[in-house]
Amino acid sequence: MFCLCVFLQLAALERQIFDFLGFQWAPILGNFLQIIVVILGLFGTIQFRPRYIVVYTVWTALWVTWNVFIICFYLEVGGLSKETDLMTFNISMHRSWWREHGPGCIRRVVRPSAPGILEDYSYVSVTGCIIDFQYLEVIHSAIQILLSLIGFVYACYVISVFMEEEDSFDFIGGLDTYSYRQPPQEHVELKPVGKVL
Repeated sequence: MFCLCVFLQLAALERQIFDFLGFQWAPILGNFLQIIVVILGLFGTIQFRPRYIVVYTVWTALWVTWNVFIICFYLEVGGLSKETDLMTFNISMHRSWWREHGPGCIRRVVRPSAPGILEDYSYVSVTGCIIDFQYLEVIHSAIQILLSLIGFVYACYVISVFMEEEDSFDFIGGLDTYSYRQPPQEHVELKPVGKVL
């Protein structure tokens, strides 16, 4: 479980960094919750706390759903458009960091030449990308889904193991192996250990 949690954390941290660079607030919030819940799940596994692992499994189902939504968003499935400001909560016009900085992308800044346009406003053209940014985002989400599904299956297994151990636990003074074979004695005869003077 520890190695899986490390992979989940590294994937979430990597994604968090690039979402911060693109000012995409919705994925930043989701990644932050993912990091916290993975730590909680790891703590629950180490400390034998099945409730924490149940929280992790419920979150994992939500996390998979979120990543499926991101895949649909960037592939523009069902009327979604990657050109909207949905990922930034309509606060700004920022887009995915990979749009301008993907592998092989050549970024050119063109200053407006028309009078009356602000000097700091510029148009960015991107050409020569090996992989379009939306496919990079889809790959990131697919990796998150794969790791999360593995984590979900493993968490369900750990919960079942914890529940079996809890059911088979014999409390002190509980049912011992010899107590149910012999009928209980109502009177116990006491014998002195040493000589009485």
